[in-house]
Amino acid sequence: MRSFDLTPLYRSTVGFDRLFSLLDQATGVEAGVPGYPPYNIERTGENAYRITMAVAGFGESELSIESRENALTVKGEKVAEEGKNGEVLYRGIAGRSFERRFQLADHVEVKGASLENGLLHVDLVREIPEAMKPRKIAIANGNVGSKQIEAKAA
Repeated sequence: MRSFDLTPLYRSTVGFDRLFSLLDQATGVEAGVPGYPPYNIERTGENAYRITMAVAGFGESELSIESRENALTVKGEKVAEEGKNGEVLYRGIAGRSFERRFQLADHVEVKGASLENGLLHVDLVREIPEAMKPRKIAIANGNVGSKQIEAKAA
């Protein structure tokens, strides 16, 4: 069984539509998902990640990276080469345009990108806001008489 029908869950839940669309994408229900270009996702630290994409033949000017609303989009548009000497007898290096989307978790931000040796590296970091970080709460002693509030006469 390769696909799941999540329709009954849509009828009985409110506000989980993004979760269900992520499940649909993860299970491959979305038809026509291209496998180009190949990529790796690695964890480089406790809250740091790196996406590495094989973009051989693309220059920095032909690639664009955009982060918007918990989604990272990497596009590559190959410019047509005109006026080149000779003719190509066999084209094995893919030079087609592509668009690859990644869903980012909350509070994940793009820190930078670099292109080296035909690999595009996109560095990500999860920065949890101070208000959402766990806090240590001190536990007071159970003796009520030991702490007394002093009132000053006015």
